[in-house]
Amino acid sequence: MSIRVVPHCEDLRAAVEEFNQRMRAKGSQWGLYVDPEPDWIPKRPGQNVWREYHVAVDEQNVVHGGFALKPQDWWIRGETKIVTDWQGPVSEGSVDPRYASLAIRLIREMVGRRPALYSWGHGGNEQPLVQILRKMSWLMHETPFCLLVLKPARFLRLNAYLRTSTARRAALDLMAFTGIGVASFRVLHALLRTIAYRRFRATTVEIAQFGPWADDLWERCKSRYAAIAVRNSASMNALAPERGWPAVIRLRVERSGEAIGWALVMDTQMRGDARFGDLRVGSIVDCFADPANAGEVIFAATEHLRGSGVDIVISNQSHPGWVRGFAENGYLVLPRRRLLVASPALRQMLEPIADTTLGLHLTNMDGHGPHSL
Repeated sequence: MSIRVVPHCEDLRAAVEEFNQRMRAKGSQWGLYVDPEPDWIPKRPGQNVWREYHVAVDEQNVVHGGFALKPQDWWIRGETKIVTDWQGPVSEGSVDPRYASLAIRLIREMVGRRPALYSWGHGGNEQPLVQILRKMSWLMHETPFCLLVLKPARFLRLNAYLRTSTARRAALDLMAFTGIGVASFRVLHALLRTIAYRRFRATTVEIAQFGPWADDLWERCKSRYAAIAVRNSASMNALAPERGWPAVIRLRVERSGEAIGWALVMDTQMRGDARFGDLRVGSIVDCFADPANAGEVIFAATEHLRGSGVDIVISNQSHPGWVRGFAENGYLVLPRRRLLVASPALRQMLEPIADTTLGLHLTNMDGHGPHSL
């Protein structure tokens, strides 16, 4: 059977719906975007970041799989390069052995279109796709997860990640009821905070858009990073529009009236989430500053979320300077929780890897964006 990969278009909308129905009927939770125009960062003239969808069709235009790409300008060792996040690939081969080889074909199609390809957020090294890419000499780089528990009693009673059995639920409820768990978390975060925390005095101002001050900040600070997606005002206004997804709060971070950085935060009331249960989750989904000011920016963003009443604050980070900033603010830093997977072409751009990873900045806004937050 001859299969070709083409850009998603209005004429293929019904075929994508039929593909999704077949996948669901065979027990798969995966599917493709039905609308050919992305609701997040559709391509517009002059835009340096956008999303696009591609689908695999046979001679009768029946859809059997596809993927999403997000090309974006990156600053890598003093040069601007186009680096592309991929989402997927989704293949009918996961439910029908006749298409077992389609996933590999789709990977090759993605690399052919955008050689400098990456994805960040895989669940672990044991995933079949990760194992395949490892054999193809793709880069695998593990990054940490940062957690601050602001309301320990609610965390113990409402989180889902730890409450996986009757015995565990009973133990966590007892810790919340007796106050042992509450005291333990407060002591833990107090011990994790560094002396620097006491000196942080930055404040936040909510903004509707990024302006020229953000461009000035970008130009001042970009050389402090070895590899980072461009974070000037045009990029950020496209990624974090005033209306639509994601529902971020834009915070300009100031010290003595001067902008030293910014943060994008979210305040989400979870309902039956597989990890967070019914917690009210604060998240720092993006941030930028001179890494030397990371602790100040995290302090200010955390105080904003604390004031809004969230139960916990979380963030995924890669840059050691930013991870240190979270640690200085008392966050628990859990290593090796998220996996960056990069194509051989991107790996070559990032060489020497050991040095670049010390200056690589990734946040939840990179890749597919802050899904599930």
